Amino acid sequence: MLVLCCFYTQRGASSTRISSWLMQPLVLCVFVMAVARGQVRYSIPEEMTKGSLVGNIVQDLGLDVKRLKSGRARIFTEDSREYIGLNVDKGTLVVKERIDREELCAQVSPCSLHFQIILENPMELHRIDVEILDINDHAPSFMNKEITFQISELALSGARYSIDSANDPDVGLNSLQTYKLNPNNHFVLKTLSHTDGTKYVEMVLQTPLDREKQEAHNLILTAFDGGTPQKTGTVKININVLDANDNAPVFSQSVYTALVAENAQKGSLVLKVSATDADQGTNKQVSYSVSQISILNIFSIDPTNGDIIVVAPLDFEKSKKYELNVVATDNGGLTDTAKVMVEITDVNDNAPVINVISFSNPLPENSAPETVIAMLNVKDLDSGKNGQVRCLINPSLPFRIRQSSSNFYSLITDQPLDREEMSEYNITITAIDEGSPSFSTNKTLRLKISDVNDNAPVFQRQSYTAYVMENNSPGVSVLSVKAHDKDSGNNARISYFLEDILVNGVSASTYISVNAESGEILAVRSFDYEQTKEFNIRVKAQDGGSPPLSSNASVKIIIQDQNDNAPQVLYPVQSGASVVAEIVPRSADVGYLVTKVVAVDVDSGQNAWLSYKLQKATDRALFEVGLQNGEIRTVRQVTDKDAVKQRLTVVVEDNGQPSRSATVNVNVAVADSFPEVLSEFTDFTHDKEYNDNLTFYLVLALAVVSFLFIVSIIAILSVKCYRWRRERMFYKSGANLPVIPYYPPLYADVGGTGTLQHVYNYEVCRTTDSRKSDLKYVRPCSESIISLDTSGTHTLTHAQRERLNIDGSFDQTVSL
Repeated sequence: MLVLCCFYTQRGASSTRISSWLMQPLVLCVFVMAVARGQVRYSIPEEMTKGSLVGNIVQDLGLDVKRLKSGRARIFTEDSREYIGLNVDKGTLVVKERIDREELCAQVSPCSLHFQIILENPMELHRIDVEILDINDHAPSFMNKEITFQISELALSGARYSIDSANDPDVGLNSLQTYKLNPNNHFVLKTLSHTDGTKYVEMVLQTPLDREKQEAHNLILTAFDGGTPQKTGTVKININVLDANDNAPVFSQSVYTALVAENAQKGSLVLKVSATDADQGTNKQVSYSVSQISILNIFSIDPTNGDIIVVAPLDFEKSKKYELNVVATDNGGLTDTAKVMVEITDVNDNAPVINVISFSNPLPENSAPETVIAMLNVKDLDSGKNGQVRCLINPSLPFRIRQSSSNFYSLITDQPLDREEMSEYNITITAIDEGSPSFSTNKTLRLKISDVNDNAPVFQRQSYTAYVMENNSPGVSVLSVKAHDKDSGNNARISYFLEDILVNGVSASTYISVNAESGEILAVRSFDYEQTKEFNIRVKAQDGGSPPLSSNASVKIIIQDQNDNAPQVLYPVQSGASVVAEIVPRSADVGYLVTKVVAVDVDSGQNAWLSYKLQKATDRALFEVGLQNGEIRTVRQVTDKDAVKQRLTVVVEDNGQPSRSATVNVNVAVADSFPEVLSEFTDFTHDKEYNDNLTFYLVLALAVVSFLFIVSIIAILSVKCYRWRRERMFYKSGANLPVIPYYPPLYADVGGTGTLQHVYNYEVCRTTDSRKSDLKYVRPCSESIISLDTSGTHTLTHAQRERLNIDGSFDQTVSL
């Protein structure tokens, strides 16, 4: 057994408080109603502002906001004007357009808006009724501002004088309720009601009039409605007192009724009214009129014989009955009033109308039986059997029509579909009413059967490798990937995407972009081999199906090195503040190691292979430079004839194409003691054989590199001083702190074939005045103070250094 429950939600001043003990059964009733019928009813006052809340449809229907969004919820009304809107984000109904109850329903009460909320996937239909409550927004008003009566002085007490009713479009208590006449010395008001409940008034003579005492009377008639606050309307009544005629016309009956078909032609007779007057002569002549001016647009009355005829087309669907107030007036001004009730009968003059409110086209071939294809609204404006409609389709089609609710039908699948057998259907829907003769309407739907997406894109290869030369231009093409899909149409349309993975801690999209249409992989920026040598990305190929299918391919991008970095000389450090010279004793043998030029190149491969050449020397026959290791050695025995001051210019060149190079100057002192060569090195800084401009720029570049180098050394020494403080290693060193060349740990040569084959120690102590500086040279010994390996730089402890000094290392000091 189906239990039907209804609830009524009322907002505004007229809302009724429901006690707490009644709320729980009411809420349960609302829930059962929402599940069984999907129908909700609200009440709102008219003239609400746009955006005002009508009701929470999500709560009242037991839905949620996600369901409204996924089902693309919308409102369907049977006419084109929407007063109520749906806020899908909040699940509420709001006022979309100003609602005037009088414009919408006139005097019909209750006045309601009917519409449906439609959801898809799956399709649902919920009927919503919103009752528009009247507010007192109209004051009673008379059609005429002034009324004049010609009343005979012979008029008897009880004579009635009909006054045009005041018009108040409101209904209920807000409509016209009472009248008041002021002054009322001779007349009293008699308030009567029409069958629809509206009030009208007759002025009844209470005491006879005497023209000789007062020829005219001026009265004010006030009409009151029942609203809060109460509103009024007035009309001025002028009464002229006449002589003689003392009998008023009298209708043969007080109420007349008539039935008129809505298809009645213009000029058709509705009925005839008749009134008689007992007077004689001209006072007996009666004229007829209709008091409502608005009725004269539909009906008219012959003033002489009382025939009421049709003057405009009638429509049962707009108004089912009319009420006329007919007035009979004699020549003396006496009147009588009768009611004429005209009822309009319906005829089958409207064909059914089919509205497709939802149509799922195309339809996937794997749709299950009972799948809703389309939702139809079929309506017929006629009433009774004339408005009853049946819907039919061709029974040979794999579809059928199912009625979901009043005036709503669903077109559903009845059998499995096969696109390969039939890819398209023309479905003709016929709506036939039950009138006599009946009317029918056809609506043809063209339904296409679509393929399903059951194949994912496939790359030609699962992995790709691409090579890109560093310093490339942004936008250069790196590689093009391609995938294919066995499906057809949009299911086979492939788009390519770059998966958002991290490369060196940043998004891959900052390195690479993929053309969504062609699959071409482009470089977003210029690559630097020294920063990134290779990285991996993933490209996704996704088809246009729903849901889409996709596959991935990995792409490895290798950056190729270019010779874009020149060699950097680490030792000897070039400085313009003072002169540092390497000491070569005159007793040095052939092959004596003077010093070693240390340089690095941040490039890789053959671009980082360094070669050393002696470009310029004071005596080229005395020294040579190792091509691979940069060692400067004597090539012959040093003699007394050799100059004390020797300057060597060494060029360090890499093996790139084209090659890059760097130049370093090495000062060598050939002497057995420092005083012997002291004067020779005082003018080193003033050597005129070098170009002044070139020297300036070289010194500037060297100063920047030296500054960075010194900052690094200071930072390293600060850390080591902190660690070695307890060992008090610096107490014995005094003010002559060693300056230790810094060799990056990554450039150490383990195999003996690189740029650093041996390790040497040089300790230099200088001041800003070169004549007061000391140069301390320690010959290479069996134990190196600094050793380089692939794991980094290791420094000997204080104890090891003490033992080294005891074992016989000797110092030579030159004061410069």
